[in-house]
Amino acid sequence: MSIIDWADQYQSLLPGEIAPWVAFLLLGLSAVTSFISAAFGLGGGMVLLAVMATIVPAVALIPVHGVIQIGSNISRSTVMARYIHWPALLPITIGGAVGAAIGGMIAVRLPDWLLFLAVGSFVLWSAWGKTSFGFGRATLWLGGGASGFLTMFIGGTGPLVAAILKSLNLDRMAHVGTQAGCMVFQHGLKIAVFGILGFNYAPYLPLIGGMIVTGFIGTLVGRRVLHRMGDDRFRLALTILLTIFGVRLLWMAASRFLNL
Repeated sequence: MSIIDWADQYQSLLPGEIAPWVAFLLLGLSAVTSFISAAFGLGGGMVLLAVMATIVPAVALIPVHGVIQIGSNISRSTVMARYIHWPALLPITIGGAVGAAIGGMIAVRLPDWLLFLAVGSFVLWSAWGKTSFGFGRATLWLGGGASGFLTMFIGGTGPLVAAILKSLNLDRMAHVGTQAGCMVFQHGLKIAVFGILGFNYAPYLPLIGGMIVTGFIGTLVGRRVLHRMGDDRFRLALTILLTIFGVRLLWMAASRFLNL
């Protein structure tokens, strides 16, 4: 079989706007970004979102990214189930359901710059401010609602959930496992809402399935790295990553506001 025949064969499994070589790039990227999330708790989803934004049509970006991420987080929460801090899941999940429902019902989209400004400011404050927000379990309920609402607009709310969990002072294994469990429900809610709104996932299913498989491989490797990392090094890495993403969100807010 020639390269052209091979490409034509695999093209039939892909949406028309995605070439086979791009699909293989995305398969590899899924493994790398899942490794990042498993080893450091966050970051992989936003990197994947940023790359997909240059490839996938805007109307499909958030829902397709959500399906890929729910697969990645299911694999991560499964292999780390014994470390999950279960009391945090209920308030974040129920709060997220309410937030996603409100976000899905809003007909007029809020300005991107305002959303990025709010999340970026919160993430930076959580990284460098006091470790407890002073609202007890209310922090989890309110944070879940905010992340569920925002995920309908900006897709990657992992840093916000990580910032909320940081206030609980969990060890590295519990933090990563709990965040994965929270994000399963976050992305699941988003997928359901977009489905109800009429988005057709079918053309993307073969690509999504492949990216979930390669993402699982990245998760297994990332977990091994996490096991070898001390809690102090993990918290330092988490603070650095939160700072990077917080600054990035503020830059995106300024760019959107000034139309740069």
